[in-house]
Amino acid sequence: MRSRWSDEDAAQALLTWGPEHGERVALRTYSSRLLGADRALVLHGGGNTSVKGELADVFGVPVAALFVKGSGWDLATILPRGFSPVDLGWVLRLRALDRLSDEDMVATLRTHLLAEAPEPSIETLLHGFLPGTYVDHSHADAIVALTNRPDGASVARDALGDDVILVPYVKAGFDLAKVAAAAHDEHPDATGMVLLHHGLFTWGATARESYERHIELVDRAERYLAARRRPLARTTPSTDLVAPALATLRGALFRLGPAPKRFVLRFRRTGLACLADLAGAVAQGPLTPDHVLRTRPRGLVLDGALTDAAAVERRLLAFADGYRAYFERCAGAAGGTERFVALDPAPRVVWLQGLGVVGVGATAREADAAADIALQTLETADAAAGVGPLTPLPDARIFEMEYWSLEQRKLGKGTEPLLARRVALITGAAGAIGVGVARQLLLAGAHVVLTDRDPAALERAAAVLGEPTRCRTVVVDVTDTASVEAGFDAATEAFGGVDLVVVNAGIATPGRLGDLTDEGFDRAIDVNLRGAMRTLRAATHRFERERSGGDVVLVSTKNVAAPGAEFGAYSSTKAGAHQLARVAALELAPLGVRVNLVAPDAVFAEGEIRSGLWAAIGPERARARGLAEAELQAFYRNRNLLKAEVTGSHVGHAVVFLASGRIPTTGAVLPVDGGIPEAFPR
Repeated sequence: MRSRWSDEDAAQALLTWGPEHGERVALRTYSSRLLGADRALVLHGGGNTSVKGELADVFGVPVAALFVKGSGWDLATILPRGFSPVDLGWVLRLRALDRLSDEDMVATLRTHLLAEAPEPSIETLLHGFLPGTYVDHSHADAIVALTNRPDGASVARDALGDDVILVPYVKAGFDLAKVAAAAHDEHPDATGMVLLHHGLFTWGATARESYERHIELVDRAERYLAARRRPLARTTPSTDLVAPALATLRGALFRLGPAPKRFVLRFRRTGLACLADLAGAVAQGPLTPDHVLRTRPRGLVLDGALTDAAAVERRLLAFADGYRAYFERCAGAAGGTERFVALDPAPRVVWLQGLGVVGVGATAREADAAADIALQTLETADAAAGVGPLTPLPDARIFEMEYWSLEQRKLGKGTEPLLARRVALITGAAGAIGVGVARQLLLAGAHVVLTDRDPAALERAAAVLGEPTRCRTVVVDVTDTASVEAGFDAATEAFGGVDLVVVNAGIATPGRLGDLTDEGFDRAIDVNLRGAMRTLRAATHRFERERSGGDVVLVSTKNVAAPGAEFGAYSSTKAGAHQLARVAALELAPLGVRVNLVAPDAVFAEGEIRSGLWAAIGPERARARGLAEAELQAFYRNRNLLKAEVTGSHVGHAVVFLASGRIPTTGAVLPVDGGIPEAFPR
C-alpha cells in the first residue's frame, strides 16, 4: 500500500473548504477521502476520522472542539459538514467516569455539540482521549487478517513491530475508549494502535502525518501476509446459469418467513466461489463485528442444483432455524429474549458454489454492501491463509454488536415506500410514457430495468431519471424472442428477479386501410401484438420460476374503445395486445399475478423526453385532422372533458396504483385520457 497524498490536491482542498471551515477541517476532509477511497481500508461507511480545533460558541468565545465523522457519512465522499463539532473539554471530562452507558454517552455527546450536525460517531470518545490533533481509524483488511486468530496479538507484533499498541477486543463505546486511552498512556511514543478483531488507529500533528502512518502500518501488514501467501484450494467453476439460480433463490427467500417478504439480490461473479472448502471459509464470520450489521453472523452456501426450488428452500429453512437458535442462545445469555427484537432470519449473504456471491437486502444499496463485504472477507481470508485460518469472535461478541441497543432503537421507525423491494421491467422505456412510468415507479421505491431497442435513447432516459443504483438499462428488441428472453435474464442478474412487468413498447403506422402496405401492417403486428405476446410469455416463465406473485400492466390505448380513422394498423394491433392481457389475467391468477391495463390518450412528452411515436406520426395525424402540426397537441388536450394534457407521469401514477396491490383487482382497464366520452366503458 502506498500513500496517495498530493500536495497539489491538499492545496486545492484548502482553497475549496478552507475559507468557510478552516485549514484543519479542510485538510481533515481531504485526508479522510483518501482513506475512504481505498476499499482495503474502508468499505461501505466503515471507519471514522477526527481533528481537534476550535469553534466559537453562541457568545462568540472560541471553544476547544473535536470535529469527528458524523453518523451516516461515508469517508469516501465526506464534506466538511459531515464532521460533528463536539465540545472537546466535555469529552475529556468524561474519562474520569467509571461507567457510562451507550445511551447516556450518545445523549451527552448530542447535547454538547457546538453546532447543528449529524450524530457524532460512536467512537467519538476514543478520538477525543487520544492526544493527536488528527486521528484516523479504519477496519483495514490486512490488519484484521493479522489479528483475527487465537495468536493474533503475537502475529500482529511480529508483523508490525514494537511501535504499535495492541488492545484486546472491546465493543466500541465508552469502555473501549477508556481501555485504549490507558494503553496509550503506557506507550506515549507509539505511532499506532491495533484493536484486535477490530481495526487500526493512527494519529499525528498533521493530516498527512496521521494518514501516512496509517498507510505505512497497513503496508507492513500486507507485506507480511504476501511473504507467506498460500492461496486456498479451488475447484472447477460451475456451469449453472446465473439468472435461473437467482430467480430460484429470490422466490425461496420470499416464502421463507411466516409473512412473505421480497428481497433485492445483487450478484458478484468470483473465483472465490470455487474454494474447495467454501463452507468452512464462510463459517469464519465477519472480519470486524461492525460488518455483522450488514451481513449477519454467517453467510449461507448453496451447492448442488442451484435451480432446484425445493432443495434451496430446505437449505434456507435450515439456515433460518440455525439463526433463531443463535438468537435464543445469545439473547438468553445476555439477559433474556424479551430484551431484544429478533431480526428476520433470512441470510444477507448467499454463496452460490462455483458461481459467485449474492448480497440480499431490502434495496440494491443494502444488497451491494452485503455482497461487497462478503467478497472482501473471503479475499482477506485467502490472502491470510498462509498465516493460518481466520478465527471469528465468539457468537456472544457478534450478537453484542448485531443487537446493540443503539441499533435496535432504529427498528420499526421507518416506513418502506409503497413499491419497496419490487423489481420492474419496462419495455419501450426510452420514450415519454416509458420514462414517466419509470419515474413514478422509482419515486414509489421500486427498482427499475429500462429496456428499449435504442441504446442512445436508453442512456438519455437513464440520465434524466438520475437513479443509477436502482435503475439499469438493457437493449431489447421486442420483435426478437431471444432478445426479450435475454432482457429478462439481464434484469434478474441486475436485481435478482422481476415481479412487475410494464408492457409498453409500441409503434404507430398511420394510413387509410386502402393505403396500408403488407410490410407496414406486419411491422405493427410484430411490435405491438407479437411484441406484447413475447413479453407476456417471457414474464410468465419468470413468474412460474419465482412463484412469488407479481403484476403485469399493459399500456393499451384509448383507441381500443374509440379508434380513429386512418389509424387502423395501430388500433387493431393494440386491441389484440389488449385482449392478450385479458387472457393473461385469467392464466396468471393462479400464480398470484395481477394483470391490468392502462389506456392513455396522446402522450406527447414527459418533461424533456419527447414521444418518438408522435414525432413520427404527428404530421400525418395533423393532416388527417385538418390541422397545422403545431396545433395538434392543443387539439388533443381540448378534446377531453378535463382539458388535461396527459403526460408520461400520469400514466406512471396509474401503473403505481395498479401495481400497489391495495385492491384485489385483475383484468381492469384504467383510462388516463382526461375523459373521452366515446371511450367510456360500455
